[in-house]
Amino acid sequence: MMTDKTFDAVLAQYEQNTKPFGDQPMMSQEDRMKRYFAAILPKGENSGQRRIRILPTTDGSSPFKEVWFHEIQVNGTYNKFYDPDKNEGGRSPLTEVYEELMKTGKQTDKDLAAQYKARKFYIVKVIDRDNEADGVKFWRFKHNYKQDGILDKIIPIWRAKGNLTDPNEGRDLIIQLVKSKTPKGKEYTSIQTVMYDDPSKLSEDTEQMETWKNDPTTWADVYSKKPVEYLEAIARGEVPRWDSEAKKYVYGDDATEVFGGTPVDPQAGMSPDEELPF
Repeated sequence: MMTDKTFDAVLAQYEQNTKPFGDQPMMSQEDRMKRYFAAILPKGENSGQRRIRILPTTDGSSPFKEVWFHEIQVNGTYNKFYDPDKNEGGRSPLTEVYEELMKTGKQTDKDLAAQYKARKFYIVKVIDRDNEADGVKFWRFKHNYKQDGILDKIIPIWRAKGNLTDPNEGRDLIIQLVKSKTPKGKEYTSIQTVMYDDPSKLSEDTEQMETWKNDPTTWADVYSKKPVEYLEAIARGEVPRWDSEAKKYVYGDDATEVFGGTPVDPQAGMSPDEELPF
């Protein structure tokens, strides 16, 4: 028989999941921006370091969450869009375009299809040692099928040094950044190496450690999931815009308002073909 605690938890979960979308509390743009960990050098810096600590999961699962995103150019800028098909078996208009183009058998259509293909990313919950006051952050980076990506640099450390997320004996990671250029001459930040520090506590402050460990924020609170109508508009080549009065996206001929209402991802703008580290 269920305990009272479990009984209450199930009811609370059901009530939360049946609330209308508009009634759920939204994270402010300012707070959401603080939640991104972007290993990117600012303009004018050619090298630098970032130090992070990967947080342990409460259930002992892998801290590297696999999430699929489309990388589509909208209004001249590449953006990442959560893929409902790969992630949860829902409908994805962008995946539908990809599949239809692949069916024709034409090389030109296959080339075009590549921009609609969903790509695997990892999202990991971290503490940014240079900005601990911001609280927990989320680092998103791309899976690399050539085994030359960020996770491929972290796993050898994990194998050699054990569980890096252990709150008492884990290790901070030191990320060495350098500026690189694409074949077209565009600058981007490259992660040259990932090193590790000596074993240490997540925090010497026990209360702070527990706060970080038990922070309920998830990557889904930070990285937005656009509605199907939004993805349909993108698939049609339209630019959805935010109607500040109606508090909803508008599409096609109705898209007259200046876009707003959604925080700018600091990783936006990079072409997926450049195989950048995020």
